[in-house]
Amino acid sequence: MPRQLAFAEQREVFARLRAANPHPRGELEHTSAFTLLVAVVLSAQATDASVNKATRALWPVADTPERMLALGEEGLVPFIRTIGLYRAKARNVIALSRLLVERHGGEVPSSRAALEALPGVGRKTANVVLNMWWGHPTQPVDTHVFRVANRTGIALGADVMAVERALENHVPVEFQTLSHHWLILHGRYTCLARRPRCPDCLIRDLCTWEEKTTP
Repeated sequence: MPRQLAFAEQREVFARLRAANPHPRGELEHTSAFTLLVAVVLSAQATDASVNKATRALWPVADTPERMLALGEEGLVPFIRTIGLYRAKARNVIALSRLLVERHGGEVPSSRAALEALPGVGRKTANVVLNMWWGHPTQPVDTHVFRVANRTGIALGADVMAVERALENHVPVEFQTLSHHWLILHGRYTCLARRPRCPDCLIRDLCTWEEKTTP
């Protein structure tokens, strides 16, 4: 099992990732807190690319809760049919849009509890919105973050919540607002699930994983 990185090692890991990509951004296309929220809900068990392909046509038609409600569930389905679980996601998007109008004046709330009370919004989705829109130092943990955190020794945990807590506890504060972006991108393009690109890795010498790949 990988060793938990020490504080100085954590600082070096994120200093290198920051130097390589000073301004990392999430890859879901959005124009507002609402479109970000919907995009994240749609991205569950789907790729960002597939969501972006669908929402490029959707946002000009329904970029507010009110416009989404006017579109309706059956009107939404054709836009997102190419995304996995599109029927359930359509129901959730319409339901959360209704609650945003009824309870929050059409605005996306900036508290975790209020976000998680919306249909289709779990802890990870709430963390993404809090982080990307309001700049809170939350730690959304998806499959990429979970894998990279455990494999490298950045944050060890047997489940998503344990990794989230470990990231909060071990990542130096100065890096916490952007750390999940760096970890997602690292997992998506370098620390791949089946055959990680260890020879190309910026943090290879700091990573505590013993099964590093060779060229």
